[in-house]
Amino acid sequence: MEVADVYVSGVGLHLPRRMPVAEVAERGLADWRTIRRTGMRSVCVADRSGPEMAVEAAKEALRAADAAPADIGLVLHASTWFQGHDLWAPASYVQREAVGNNCLSMHVGQLSNGGMAALELAVPQLQAGSGPHSVLITTGDRFCLPGFDRWHTDPGTVCGDGGTAIVLSRAGGFARLRSLVTVSDPTLEGMGRGDDDFAPAPLGARSPISVAASRDHLVREVGLTNLLERLQSGQRASFDRALDESGTKAAHVSWFVLPNLGRPKMDAQFFQVLDIEPERSTWSWGSEVGHLGAGDPFAGLAHLVRSRALSPGQFCVLASAGGGFAWSVAVLEIVEEPPASWHIGD
Repeated sequence: MEVADVYVSGVGLHLPRRMPVAEVAERGLADWRTIRRTGMRSVCVADRSGPEMAVEAAKEALRAADAAPADIGLVLHASTWFQGHDLWAPASYVQREAVGNNCLSMHVGQLSNGGMAALELAVPQLQAGSGPHSVLITTGDRFCLPGFDRWHTDPGTVCGDGGTAIVLSRAGGFARLRSLVTVSDPTLEGMGRGDDDFAPAPLGARSPISVAASRDHLVREVGLTNLLERLQSGQRASFDRALDESGTKAAHVSWFVLPNLGRPKMDAQFFQVLDIEPERSTWSWGSEVGHLGAGDPFAGLAHLVRSRALSPGQFCVLASAGGGFAWSVAVLEIVEEPPASWHIGD
């Protein structure tokens, strides 16, 4: 979509300790062959729930945006995995603990594209121009057994734990949202379903979850070559449209914030398909953190802010993909120097 007068006024990130891959191997959580294939150097491992970490990130983002409770007109919380309680509304928890107002809050469950899907919902709300001038989006996940094996549930992707947050505003901010595009292909939803029967309760088919089993069924159904082509074409279409609608070119982009996947997947889905040099991406940092479910785009942006990598006049691209299947790309123009108070370690 074409975007007018929507800005990023604050970002937040909460990451637990990073477990080095040597410790992963020593504890028998994954063998060295699996570890080396991913290219990961460490992964964030938490002992707190996703919503709790999202609250910490939200508080940081709200402070950075200098946003009061009355300024927030919508709270969106996105996640990929179990949020710590059954039959529960985690978005309301984030709102209660981090914001403390009574605006609309909603949970977005679009898997790894959840953060960007929430962005798609937030922008029209702001463009409508009524009510408070800011929206808070958070993400939070903790990937753990017995249901999720971060090293084996989705081969080639090592999931990390953490919370992220972003505040969007009509009142200004350090980055202007120039474009936002999402492309979907629901014929690929079977990648997360396979040929399993619909279960009566969570983990009814198998535990831990196996994305590989579902993916193998889809490969048999549509063919590996066709599947890869469709995955790549969807990402390319969203990328090209977002750049075109923003009026910029890939060569003029300073930073690409990409999902924190294993290196072979990064090559096949992003670096090669989109002609992106890894050095212009957040991959080096992401290889120490892991895939944060719905939160990679906002986490990467927060990392760039904290590491003083962003300057006025630069363009930054946020790219995301998630089961369903959906691909989202946003183009940001950095219009102000982020406040120095944000520059803290992560």
